[in-house]
Amino acid sequence: MTLAEPRGRRLDLVQSLHASTKRDYIARVVEHDKAESAMVASQFGADYWDGDRRFGYGGYRYDGRWAALAERLASEYDLRAGQRVLDIGCGKGYLLYELTRIVPGIEITGLDISRYALEHAKPEVAERLVEGDAAALPFADGSFDLVVSLGALHNLAIAGLFAAIGELERVTAPGGNAYVMVESYRDEREKANLLYWQLTCRSFYSVDDWAWIYTHLGYRGDYGFIFFT
Repeated sequence: MTLAEPRGRRLDLVQSLHASTKRDYIARVVEHDKAESAMVASQFGADYWDGDRRFGYGGYRYDGRWAALAERLASEYDLRAGQRVLDIGCGKGYLLYELTRIVPGIEITGLDISRYALEHAKPEVAERLVEGDAAALPFADGSFDLVVSLGALHNLAIAGLFAAIGELERVTAPGGNAYVMVESYRDEREKANLLYWQLTCRSFYSVDDWAWIYTHLGYRGDYGFIFFT
């Protein structure tokens, strides 16, 4: 049986940025108690963002790396002043900050489940960020011209994931756009590397499985992946 393709485009916009970081996959598993590290990381607190690398980012600080992605999003979706953009899983708001620099006058909103990230957000955008759950967005129908979620939805178990995709569609304006990026794999090596490296991923699926999910749910937006090569 041939798998039906999702309606949106596949755009792997983040892989080049993701691949610029070197990772020792085996060390992640053997040097520390991986289960303990995952339990700490899943709280999305100070340890996850700015603690030891075993718990997450090892220090998530603004360094301008999101500017190129913001430029690509602005170009792909023809963003203009006055348009409304939502970032689900915005973290400290660095991508949204870059969008305000590239598209002056754009209206930004960010949502993240991590109170710590929001309390340590980029000051220029902090007042536009809210704490919340991707599976129950606190926004009215059709509120945004572009909704993005980069590296967040795979942190939800399947019920929450399905709900979040529905919510994402709900808050996207008629004629608007959406873009979702998640962790995935294309072969057994990437599958093993993802399993070794991930700390918070609960929806652990291949590219084909993600395509099935998007098609099954009728998701109309664009989508992409990052891979642990």
